Amino acid sequence: MLDDSDREEVLALLDADPVANVFVASRVRTVGLNPSRLGGQMWGFGPRGGLVSLCYAGANLVPVNAGREAVQAFAERARKQGRRCSSIVGPATAVEQFWERIEPHWGSARAIRWAQPVMATGSAPIAEPDPLVRRVTPEQFGILLPACVAMFTEEVGVSPDNGDGGALYRSRVAELIRIGRSYARIEDGQVVFKAEIGAVTPQACQIQGVWVHPDYRGRGHAVAGMATVVEQALKYFAPLVTLYVNDYNTPARAAYRRVGFREVDTFMSVLF
Repeated sequence: MLDDSDREEVLALLDADPVANVFVASRVRTVGLNPSRLGGQMWGFGPRGGLVSLCYAGANLVPVNAGREAVQAFAERARKQGRRCSSIVGPATAVEQFWERIEPHWGSARAIRWAQPVMATGSAPIAEPDPLVRRVTPEQFGILLPACVAMFTEEVGVSPDNGDGGALYRSRVAELIRIGRSYARIEDGQVVFKAEIGAVTPQACQIQGVWVHPDYRGRGHAVAGMATVVEQALKYFAPLVTLYVNDYNTPARAAYRRVGFREVDTFMSVLF
């Protein structure tokens, strides 16, 4: 298990692939490696001074640069510790190998997303941005929250209100608004389009929570809205903008390509 004394070596490994590792790198840059602040543990594979792979073991379990030998070691540690995460997510090959080893011990998953294309762009959007998509203000929290809950439930298959009544999820939504990373088009007190910039490093940022109200789908709001978010992300946050999407979500993948995203990698997610 790594700690703050390993921070520079960990960041060097994470920065070798800033798109794939943006979530974990953002966490480490923000809070360091102390488990109480990180919200989990960071496991390292290889000697100090020669780390080869990492595994973030928090609410999500995320392997980083993990070859077969590292996956085996991480799976063995996870087996001994028992499941503490709500999902396994990361590069498809590593996650699939990890899941093969851990499933007999952790039991079946609620859902498996076998292929999730990772998309990225470092250029201005090629679609026309929507001028009505703006940063959400703290006063608009009550308007945005139902849209966030609807998005989460539609995407993940369970409500974020389960467990703690949604307190942690509401706190995260409020925090993204507070730090200026939540964007939406709001008309007559209703969210038409929304998206958040969930993770940020000096090299890249990751868009999450993209959602269009069902009554407004098929009208181009996703393309124009995402064009605005990409424009804002490049201007204020990082030189690369990334996201990942389910392979079966053909409309979303097409919309992102129309904004200028291209597919650069493939993730896999196991949901509990």
